[in-house]
Amino acid sequence: MEYVPQNSQTSQTSLQRRKWSTKEDVVLISAWLNTSKDAIVSTDQKAEAFWKRIVDYVNASPQLSGDVPREWSQCKQRWGRINEQVCKFVDCYEAAVREQASGQNENDVMKAAHDIFLNDLGIKFTLEHCWRELGFDQKWKSLAVPKEGPKEKRKEAAEVVAEEEGADVRPPGLKACKAAKRKRQGYDEIHSMLAVKKEIQQQKLLERLLAKDPTHLTASEITLMDKLISDMI
Repeated sequence: MEYVPQNSQTSQTSLQRRKWSTKEDVVLISAWLNTSKDAIVSTDQKAEAFWKRIVDYVNASPQLSGDVPREWSQCKQRWGRINEQVCKFVDCYEAAVREQASGQNENDVMKAAHDIFLNDLGIKFTLEHCWRELGFDQKWKSLAVPKEGPKEKRKEAAEVVAEEEGADVRPPGLKACKAAKRKRQGYDEIHSMLAVKKEIQQQKLLERLLAKDPTHLTASEITLMDKLISDMI
């Protein structure tokens, strides 16, 4: 039986399975941000041509000197994962900022954002280094993170991304917006429960004060009792 070498197939499989390093992610993000339509000669550019320009940028980066070159399909697949997860984490971070309590610092907010992400999606967010590159970039946010508003505006944002990449892509961030809405509803329910709990505690405190002999109440207790009665009325 004729022997068929498997080296090329093994090599291709190895390339597909090779993990992306933090350094590679940062270079890929830089490539996407710096590759604009202005440099495209043909208006009929296909997705493959766009991503070949991206991979040329990545493989030519001095930061990745000595690394095994990436294929354009790998860059496209990795960018899709980065874009989707960072979009979702942006919403989680904004929710954490809205719920930031007095005295909490940036580390507390980040922890809360990670907890929201884990609670909503069931997985840990492991691309914080990508979020730090993209989360505050105006070009990426204008194209990849649709704001709340009419469906037409979200559709326009998605079309801009599709036009730039020359491919049919699902508008990123829509699921994240729905998740954010669910989170807000969850927070509203928590606030309602806390309000009820606070009211019950106030009622119990008032009952204890009313049970005391009025002549034995201190000035501060009388003031507190009057305030509790006023709040309930």
